[in-house]
Amino acid sequence: MAPDDRAGPVEGLRVLEIGDRGEIAGKLLADAGADVVRVEPRAGVRSRHVGPFVADDPSVGSLLFAARNTSKRSVTLGIEGGGRDLWRRLTTGADVVIDSLDPLTLDALDAGWEASHHGQTVWCSISPFGRDGPRRDWVTTDLISLALGGPMMSTGYDDHDLPPIRAEGEHSVAISNAYAVSGILAALWMRDNSGEGQLVDVSIHEAVSATTEGAFPNWEYLGRLVQRQTGRHSAPDPTAPWQLQSRDGQDILILGGGIPRDRRVWLRLLDWMDEHDATGDLRDPQYEDVLYLDPRHQHGLRRHVAERICDFASQMDAEKMYRRAQSLHLPWAIVRRPEENLDDPHWQDRDFWWEGELPGFDGLVRYPGAPYRFTKSPVRMRRRPPLLGEHNYEVYVDELGLPTSDYRELLKSEGI
Repeated sequence: MAPDDRAGPVEGLRVLEIGDRGEIAGKLLADAGADVVRVEPRAGVRSRHVGPFVADDPSVGSLLFAARNTSKRSVTLGIEGGGRDLWRRLTTGADVVIDSLDPLTLDALDAGWEASHHGQTVWCSISPFGRDGPRRDWVTTDLISLALGGPMMSTGYDDHDLPPIRAEGEHSVAISNAYAVSGILAALWMRDNSGEGQLVDVSIHEAVSATTEGAFPNWEYLGRLVQRQTGRHSAPDPTAPWQLQSRDGQDILILGGGIPRDRRVWLRLLDWMDEHDATGDLRDPQYEDVLYLDPRHQHGLRRHVAERICDFASQMDAEKMYRRAQSLHLPWAIVRRPEENLDDPHWQDRDFWWEGELPGFDGLVRYPGAPYRFTKSPVRMRRRPPLLGEHNYEVYVDELGLPTSDYRELLKSEGI
């Protein structure tokens, strides 16, 4: 498919990104058309040195960095050295600054929000606990954020002698960055109406704590704690297993134990089970109550229905089960290996995979694209992930007008 050169939804925005906690926010804006300049230390940002690497070879470059930094440019800058004035010049022309350094790090250098604020700049600070409060200076990691924020208590196994677990993938960064982008866009909308920028203060802890699914409302409104369960949602009461093996040995997932939330779908499911003489006693009207009654008052009935449905599903080949269930509006699926998604016709039809270069690798690779599409303003990969400091000359000399002699001096002094 030919590249779509139409402007993206945030085309024309100039964004500076500094620090290690805002990569996903920067990527979302960059792929949507913003000119995102990644400001890195001379040794490169953390994700450049974190695997996985192609063929386990760090010289090819980090796939983590590549996935999070499509469509961006990279400059190096030593703000603590001779680069502080250059940083201020960069912020002067920025619509948005994504600052995910430790809280007030830039303020201590007289280069943060207060010093660099220029009327219309939207400054988004992403930090572990926010810019103020008693925990402002506490340190954290993804593991700590997910534990202290609450999601880990709902994640794990039926055997509660085993500890809670943390899902891989730095979910605290993804969660907080999604909130950050929402805050940035809201602040830009307000700027369009008022002419003034503002500070958006994102706390990773608060973002994670607000993303605990059913744990919070169950406690707040019912006074009940959810319990960890293997391969399914945590719940106040134990539920039937959702993950099974199909007849042909593949893993399948039957959401909610297969129990629909709609009477029409329930009747379609029973008709399907009738075709295989697997309905048993589920035609009894009492079992339809499980679709509507409070689970606390019909736990035994619900478990019986779920066990019958799961036993039925496990007697079929996975692909056949999956396709038929989805045609009946049942949220059942095969547990796919990650690589199996590369050839899934659904992803291909929606042009989800973006082809592009990977620095240090000979040939094109596929990048995961965006989870949304715009009919008039495409979101796409606008450039490959940048090499470290690849755009120094372009940004500092061509765009900021820094004299070549000054540029060379900064290189010598490690200011850039």
